[in-house]
Amino acid sequence: MQVPPDSREHPTQAVSEELTEPYWTRGVEAETGSSITAEVSNAMVGLKKKFYGRGPTAAKSFINDNYVFCVLDGGLTQNEKTLLDAGEETLVRSYRLRFQEVMAEQTTEAVARITGRRVLGYHSQIVFNPTVAIEIFILDAEPQRAGAAD
Repeated sequence: MQVPPDSREHPTQAVSEELTEPYWTRGVEAETGSSITAEVSNAMVGLKKKFYGRGPTAAKSFINDNYVFCVLDGGLTQNEKTLLDAGEETLVRSYRLRFQEVMAEQTTEAVARITGRRVLGYHSQIVFNPTVAIEIFILDAEPQRAGAAD
């Protein structure tokens, strides 16, 4: 996929547009189609694949009023698995959470584009055994598009 030529001028917009492309969930157990939840799952899978180099094995998103949750199963890199085997759970979690903080602007912009709403708050968390990452978004109101309650 080519990066838009104006990506140097608007890197967040270019990345959020790329994350909302519909192909990221190929090979991942996830809802497909054009619903808001499917599009959020696709964008979060895209974020992991593009910037971690590996994506989750499954993804599912939920919307409750103005709250959006995306649950991502698996997706650890080999070096993270090695660190976990050595008992470095805190290090892996700290790295993952810090990386998500760095990517917050691109992540929230993608969700804003999908939902048609401003993202007021964002939090990422990861747990192990089983490995599950949870992306949480607080919107300024319920999503605008039809099918938002799916």
